[in-house]
Amino acid sequence: MKSLFKYAAEHWKSLLAIIAILFIQAYCDLSLPAYTSDIVNIGIQQGGIEDQVPEAIAADEMGKLLLFVLQEDQQTVLDAYDTDDSTYDTEAYVLKEDVSDDEEELNALGDILACPMMLTAGFESGSDMTVQIEEQLKSRFKAQSASGMPAGLDIDSMTVFDIMKMLPPEQKDALVEEMGSQMEELPDTILDQAAVSYVKTAYEGLGMDMDDLQFRYLFTTGAKMTGLAFLGMAASILVGFLASRVGAATGRDLRGRVFHKVVGFSNNEFDHFSTASLITRSTNDIQQIQMIIVMLLRIVLYAPILAIGGIFQVFQTNVSMSWIIALAVALIAMVILVLFLVAMPKFKILQTLVDKVNLVMREILTGLSVIRAFSTEKHEEERFDEANRTLTKTNLFVNRAMTFMMPVMMLIMNGVSVLIVWTGAHGIDEGQMQVGDMMAFIQYTMQIIMGFLMLCMLSIMLPRAAVAADRVEEVLGSRTVIHDPEKAKSFSGKEKGVLAFNHVSFKYPGADENVLHDITFTAKPGETTAIIGSTGSGKSTLVNLIPRFYDVSEGSITLDGVDIREVTQHELREKLGYVPQKGLLFSGDIRSNILFGNPDGSEEEMMEAAQIAQATEFVDAKPEGYASHISQGGTNVSGGQKQRLSIARAIAKHPEVFIFDDSFSALDFKTDVTLRKALKKRTKDSTVLIVAQRISTILNAEQIIVLDDGKVAGIGTHRELLKTCEVYQQIAASQLSEAELKAGMEEPCTEISGREAQSHA
Repeated sequence: MKSLFKYAAEHWKSLLAIIAILFIQAYCDLSLPAYTSDIVNIGIQQGGIEDQVPEAIAADEMGKLLLFVLQEDQQTVLDAYDTDDSTYDTEAYVLKEDVSDDEEELNALGDILACPMMLTAGFESGSDMTVQIEEQLKSRFKAQSASGMPAGLDIDSMTVFDIMKMLPPEQKDALVEEMGSQMEELPDTILDQAAVSYVKTAYEGLGMDMDDLQFRYLFTTGAKMTGLAFLGMAASILVGFLASRVGAATGRDLRGRVFHKVVGFSNNEFDHFSTASLITRSTNDIQQIQMIIVMLLRIVLYAPILAIGGIFQVFQTNVSMSWIIALAVALIAMVILVLFLVAMPKFKILQTLVDKVNLVMREILTGLSVIRAFSTEKHEEERFDEANRTLTKTNLFVNRAMTFMMPVMMLIMNGVSVLIVWTGAHGIDEGQMQVGDMMAFIQYTMQIIMGFLMLCMLSIMLPRAAVAADRVEEVLGSRTVIHDPEKAKSFSGKEKGVLAFNHVSFKYPGADENVLHDITFTAKPGETTAIIGSTGSGKSTLVNLIPRFYDVSEGSITLDGVDIREVTQHELREKLGYVPQKGLLFSGDIRSNILFGNPDGSEEEMMEAAQIAQATEFVDAKPEGYASHISQGGTNVSGGQKQRLSIARAIAKHPEVFIFDDSFSALDFKTDVTLRKALKKRTKDSTVLIVAQRISTILNAEQIIVLDDGKVAGIGTHRELLKTCEVYQQIAASQLSEAELKAGMEEPCTEISGREAQSHA
């Protein structure tokens, strides 16, 4: 898992920008439910009136209001207003601008006026509660009237306001406090609604256009919501753009690093990682990483921001229903836990199964001609079907797990919505909350659940991507056995082209026994050193040590008097012209393949190399000549043509050392003889090593090394080995006639003619 974040962290500047933009997007998304609540509560239910403190009030209404304000608070109220007798039809009090802008002072004023406004509105409208208070107040006033109050008062015809005016200040304050204590049990929302209702009545009393006030509030709030929606959309698009760039850049960098690493692999690493697996890791696995990084940046980073912000907003909206959020989160966590326990083991083997399918398919497609020749199509189809069915079953299991997840999540979301509506309806009925608050709570809850839902969906994808990241990291973190020295030497040029094996032994990594034992010989420029032996004797292994496809286990190999392990691999291989046992061509044309090792070579060099390699015969026969297309792997040319082009590729490089690993096996004898004669002239200043199966190819070699079970059975010329080496005698006896064997032992041999060689074949 940490590999995923490590790859993404390489683009930390873009990550910081994405996080900043995600906060902007979250702010926009989390602000919209609050504005929706305001439109319902304030814009529709309250007619656009935002504050519980009137911004303007008629003078006579202010007089009534002050009757229910404690003496100590009356001056605070009057200080918050200025008198205005010109703006409205009647004298009015207008809230001072500095008080309107000071939220703390405005809240304090609202606390002072909340109960007085409710009492005033109640006494004016004749509500049940205020009627009861009014009756109690008149009864008490009648009792006081009988014991000293002015006679002749008609108390029944008097209003509460008339009575309050007649009361002494101390008595009035006591009465106001008593009324306030009766209202302490009322929910805050009822007081707020009563205050808003009073403010609305006060505005109407001044002749304000309430429809215009409501329209302006709805239009302003709607404009803010539209702006936030567009800002959130722009942030989302920008995050998607940056996340895609980071994902694509990560994929590009990983593919480059994997390719660079694989190009530097020795044969030992290729033995550890199969070709099919490396292809899967370089394509499918990196694609998984690229996709999950985009999802991580767009969803995983955003989900907790949205969820935490939603929880914060929920506590700002209504704390009493917060238990519903906890219940929803607990249910989602249980679903995720079940999915992890059931599906996680399958994720770990999914990529291995993809490797298996790729491997089987590659083997079948590569060996299709052999499969057809042996009529084993049915068996190979069954083998592929088995690998394919196993992968399909695993994929189906994973997809079914995801299919199970979505309905469960939707059930939780819908169930939570119903629960919120049920609980909220009771709260609205009891006056504990408003309709807009319930709507906002539902939206915040959905945002919180969506945050966890996005994380849950990623929990399905993340394990597979984590496995892919580990597989890629396994390639990148693998230790290359063949590496350049820290302080590389350079070839001195004193012994130019001299290649020497000094007591070389070799065993494959992990093997118990050596495949080469104490090999010692020297190959000099202008001479041909041939290596022959039975199948499995170690011929190809020996020449593979020269380009450092493997490193020797014991002893050393020197070129120009310098140990090849003490120079860089690039400098070593620049001196070599290597023709592999199996001719390999690259997609392109004949020209690009011949000049593969010498891309700056001239047309003359290319044609000369082709002529020496006896390739002009078939190249000139093609309509496009050297521009003729070569398909991938050279599948559109024959085996002999591939070998000749491979030989031409080595010749065009002008190396100091030629290595031919059984590179003449696909040539007919006539072409073989002609090619070697031309090659002899071209390589008169170069060291030539030839691995051969046919003695006719190496008859005139200055030095023939006979290998038997990884050991040197003999070194010498053809004539010397016929006399001294039993292994060579057995090989020669199987390929040459008795007359040729006798002639070879008596005098320096001459090349066998093409006709004679064909007769031995």
